Amino acid sequence: MEGRSGGMGEGRGREAGGGAELEPELESEPAVAVEAVMSVQVVSAAATAKVPEVELKDLSPSEAEPQLGLSTSAVSAMAPPAGGGDPEAPAPAAERPPAPGPGSGPAAALSPAAGKVPQASAMKRSDPHHQHQRHRDGGEALVSPDGTVTEAPRTVKKQIQFADQKQEFNKRPTKIGRRSLSRSISQSSTDSYSSAASYTDSSDDETSPRDKQQKNSKGSSDFCVKNIKQAEFGRREIEIAEQEMPALMALRKRAQGEKPLAGAKIVGCTHITAQTAVLMETLGALGAQCRWAACNIYSTLNEVAAALAESGFPVFAWKGESEDDFWWCIDRCVNVEGWQPNMILDDGGDLTHWIYKKYPNMFKKIKGIVEESVTGVHRLYQLSKAGKLCVPAMNVNDSVTKQKFDNLYCCRESILDGLKRTTDMMFGGKQVVVCGYGEVGKGCCAALKAMGSIVYVTEIDPICALQACMDGFRLVKLNEVIRQVDIVITCTGNKNVVTREHLDRMKNSCIVCNMGHSNTEIDVASLRTPELTWERVRSQVDHVIWPDGKRIVLLAEGRLLNLSCSTVPTFVLSITATTQALALIELYNAPEGRYKQDVYLLPKKMDEYVASLHLPTFDAHLTELTDEQAKYLGLNKNGPFKPNYYRY
Repeated sequence: MEGRSGGMGEGRGREAGGGAELEPELESEPAVAVEAVMSVQVVSAAATAKVPEVELKDLSPSEAEPQLGLSTSAVSAMAPPAGGGDPEAPAPAAERPPAPGPGSGPAAALSPAAGKVPQASAMKRSDPHHQHQRHRDGGEALVSPDGTVTEAPRTVKKQIQFADQKQEFNKRPTKIGRRSLSRSISQSSTDSYSSAASYTDSSDDETSPRDKQQKNSKGSSDFCVKNIKQAEFGRREIEIAEQEMPALMALRKRAQGEKPLAGAKIVGCTHITAQTAVLMETLGALGAQCRWAACNIYSTLNEVAAALAESGFPVFAWKGESEDDFWWCIDRCVNVEGWQPNMILDDGGDLTHWIYKKYPNMFKKIKGIVEESVTGVHRLYQLSKAGKLCVPAMNVNDSVTKQKFDNLYCCRESILDGLKRTTDMMFGGKQVVVCGYGEVGKGCCAALKAMGSIVYVTEIDPICALQACMDGFRLVKLNEVIRQVDIVITCTGNKNVVTREHLDRMKNSCIVCNMGHSNTEIDVASLRTPELTWERVRSQVDHVIWPDGKRIVLLAEGRLLNLSCSTVPTFVLSITATTQALALIELYNAPEGRYKQDVYLLPKKMDEYVASLHLPTFDAHLTELTDEQAKYLGLNKNGPFKPNYYRY
């Protein structure tokens, strides 16, 4: 606080002085200087009127507010430079209203003449022409060049207030002073390259990226991002993410010479973040050609997309896409003359669905699909069951490294981040209902419980329900608690988990959000009716207001909270991204016949390899089996160490 106060005082000094240096403090006579600098204001206990002081000169009735009796030349000497304007400096005598008549104050008996109380600004802005003298009775007196002597007020039984003796100006700035300071701070913030304001989306440019003609430094225009000029900032974010993604960087280093993805043409649809950029550049270093779109209209980091476009990756994504923009971007990735994708990396199944529906001949030539979300995997199993899946697919979502690390640990940290950034709320004592107790639900519940929230759980699976009970959560139906809870969080991967009926019954200011991949879990469409009013509070935060005045707080319009409203831990995403890269390598290089037209889990050996690549970060040392121990367990010394049916 001291540092901040000092900085603000200094800023105000520069504003008030118009760039001139502040007058130095008096140091030649320490005892006198302290008394002169200290502003003494005598406040009457009986009335709010100004209290006069003893003075040895008759004052003009044109004097304005209670001030020291100073000559015109002295007032001029203390005035700020022209145009510099100190908002606290006293106005010239001619412009001030008449002062009260003599004897009007309760301390009038102290002097035969009408006295004035010295103002802090007048006392502290000392004039070099004034001399400090000791009055004959021990009091302090000021002597001006024209011989005027003004005596400081004597203390009587009044309340005495002292201003900070080191502060050069009054602590209470005027409105003008505040505005000037605000402008100064704002300007210094935007001038700093470390400030996020330099590349945030708060620009006035509302032109759709689809209507812009942009080129990168190499002259390529095969991309569509918000602003290619943000590339430098995005590159810095990617470099930071690389430090927390050791496995991908190790994989890039080890396999770069072999180029295991040489000839692979990968079309991807994932969240475009700094972590995804590290994955894409790793795939490129391993020999692949990539084209990319976003799987969520709110999760794209514009500066990262610009950095990828500047590096030569065809990226079609920006934060805040419309539904039409979303599908347009996917189509631009796929529908390219002379470019036939042979691998798909998907998150949610939208890209796979688009190619399957719009380009069936292209879909048949795909060598493999890698899918990392519950929603996308569900779609793949539906295609497989119907006999319509004509390419092998890898279910990364149900791999151990994805389930146990990304879904659990990532959501355990990012749920709090997303809620804090959007609502600034305190979790202690809040009642929360979490719909679904899978790995995502487990992470959310653990985090909220640790913060002191009262957590309820809804679940359809008796095994997950029993886990919730054993972990200390109360298992309920949503209807039982919907009227009393403060926060509703969905993480089921299902649809219509929170319906309009639930929304109508919620308490005022209830927060509603989703931690599942798709925006189908909350029936947001039912809220877009004439009788309800939508009010945008801040980015990704809407108040939906009922006719009776009740409102709910809807986050990210029901889309994935953590990636729409905050960020996720880079280290955990390194685990998932490495798993995706290995799955692509496996499907692309697998001999014909190894994988049929079905959905497969990632081989256990690859899961263990991904985990082993991250252990050096913690300076962890694995124990090795002896030959005797390996024989006893019937295992290979190098793994895999668990059978496929093992539940971690």
